[in-house]
Amino acid sequence: MSEISNLSNYSSWVKTLVDLDETLWSKPISKGKWSVSEIIAHITAWDHHLLSEVIPSVRKEKGMEFPDFEPFNKKASDYAKSGISQSTLLVEAKDTRELLVKELNEIPAEKLNKALTSNGVTHCPHTGTPYSLKYIVKEFTDHDHHHKEQIIHFLKKNSFVV
Repeated sequence: MSEISNLSNYSSWVKTLVDLDETLWSKPISKGKWSVSEIIAHITAWDHHLLSEVIPSVRKEKGMEFPDFEPFNKKASDYAKSGISQSTLLVEAKDTRELLVKELNEIPAEKLNKALTSNGVTHCPHTGTPYSLKYIVKEFTDHDHHHKEQIIHFLKKNSFVV
């Protein structure tokens, strides 16, 4: 599935942030926005959720459950500010994503494509598409892309070439 390989590209991209200056790492990307470290922690937290909650549920052919976004995202932001080092967070992000990709690749296509509920809802309210793990993976790929573009724009603005 191409969406899974798109997810795996993130692991390689995260490695490019290893040499990022500590100041840029923890500076908000714009007024009222998260820092690069908070964005990476945010994506990693969602990867953990997919691994620990969503994939096991899909394997049992049960609906997928997602937590309330605000407190979940706040927890990820707090984690990034907790004193975790840049290198540790980047390794965690890379390793978590690689494990997620491995787990997704082990799921048979029929389970990836099987229609399941997401928080009790059968279809995406924006597209009308039935929810499935494949659909969720596509949403997460789009989510990665959105945050990656934000980071790249911020780094270019601050003369850091990725």
